[in-house]
Amino acid sequence: MSLVRSSAFFGNQELAYTSESYSYEPNYLLDSPSDELTADKSSFISSFNSPSPVNIDCNEDKVRLKLQELEEVLFDDNSQILPFMEIDDDSPKQSSSADSNFSVTNNESSFTNLPPKTLLFQCATAIQNGNLDEASKMINILRQRVSIMGEPSERIAAYMVEALAARLSISGKGLYKALKCKEQPSSDRLSAMQVLFEVCPCFRFGFMAANGMILEAFKDENRVHIVDFDINQGSQYYTLLQTLAKTQFGKRAHLKLTGVDDPESVQRPVGGLRVIGQRLEQLAKDFNLSFEFRALSSDTSLVSPLMLDRQPGEALIVNFAFQLHHMPDESVSTVNLRDQLLRMVKSLGPKLVTVVEQDVNTNTAPFLTRFSEAYNYYSAVFESLEATLKRDSQDRMNVEKQCLARDIINVVACEGEERIERYEVAGKWRARMSMAGFRACPISRDVKDEIKQLIKLYSERFNVKEETGGLHFGWEDKVLIVSSAWTV
Repeated sequence: MSLVRSSAFFGNQELAYTSESYSYEPNYLLDSPSDELTADKSSFISSFNSPSPVNIDCNEDKVRLKLQELEEVLFDDNSQILPFMEIDDDSPKQSSSADSNFSVTNNESSFTNLPPKTLLFQCATAIQNGNLDEASKMINILRQRVSIMGEPSERIAAYMVEALAARLSISGKGLYKALKCKEQPSSDRLSAMQVLFEVCPCFRFGFMAANGMILEAFKDENRVHIVDFDINQGSQYYTLLQTLAKTQFGKRAHLKLTGVDDPESVQRPVGGLRVIGQRLEQLAKDFNLSFEFRALSSDTSLVSPLMLDRQPGEALIVNFAFQLHHMPDESVSTVNLRDQLLRMVKSLGPKLVTVVEQDVNTNTAPFLTRFSEAYNYYSAVFESLEATLKRDSQDRMNVEKQCLARDIINVVACEGEERIERYEVAGKWRARMSMAGFRACPISRDVKDEIKQLIKLYSERFNVKEETGGLHFGWEDKVLIVSSAWTV
């Protein structure tokens, strides 16, 4: 049974992404403010690092507001050119143009002799320690030495330095003007996120592994109900429906798909799940499949069993693909919405739960550790794109700018509730699933064998291995994506 298609389908029309679909500003970093960033050390650093509110000199409400504004700008999907953000009088200041043309002192001269990676980590350390003048000078030097169009090490450094600048200035002024919203799929265009899933095998095969386990669960059922808490733009289900149409059990069974339409979802500004559901229904009709789609408008944390409209005789499958890490856990709130959602799903008695997540700790790690984790992880992702797309590829630059840069900025620049990209490593997910009452399901040999053959078609440097019940997809020795399946 083949699990793979190289392109997406909408209705009965096969689509391919094109580089002309996106706008791009090649002078993005060159045009961003290069003024030296200066700030009151006590006011900014204390907002992140002070162990006690007693020592905080700045207005915490204003700091939180600035971080919220940064996040809103970062994830504003309604405009093609994101606006600059204003910094009020109590926020760290940008220096005058005269200050930005600082003379090179002996200390600054030593910065220029350091490799970009070393300088990045020294800059992060300076911010952590409150040496903000020194950090701002390093940022200006780094901006002159890196490029989003260079080799992978330059590209990752370019976005990491802007993330540090955003953390330093709180508002991230000038950072997001080149970040374009995710666009609604059309006959000649796929969003940058869909392109990422197509051209980066680790992401793509993460979905494939989940689909393979879902297909296995279908075999003995006449009625299947899939609940997806983040359906994104539906790409996973275009492939699933195509594969079901080639099987006897797929043609026999009735499939109901419920997609949760979270108000924070990127889908709401571009037509919502209604449009995606219409496309899936048309595709199922073309394949003569029995299919229905339900859009559930609700915050993920507010979904209850009654809202899912599960009917007698339905085998329930729950799909968590790149979604659970967005749920706040015990490190953010005593409510622990992440584990609460898992316990609610367990109470439904699902036949199968699939989990696909990035394998990196950006949740509970302190700033410097998190910065290092993010650098190592996204360096591997940027290097893997080198194997599938040319450096001047418009698709590649848009994937890096619109998808990867968003994550990097959020992980590095934001704290508290404003930091929503809270990934965890595979071992932590296993512990959470086990504590919620789930047990791991083995991945079928057919799924494993086919994926192992296909992933090598991209590059020998991609790899997949089975470990503790999950499939780990990686670039060289760095695991990027983990897919796992669970039952009660």
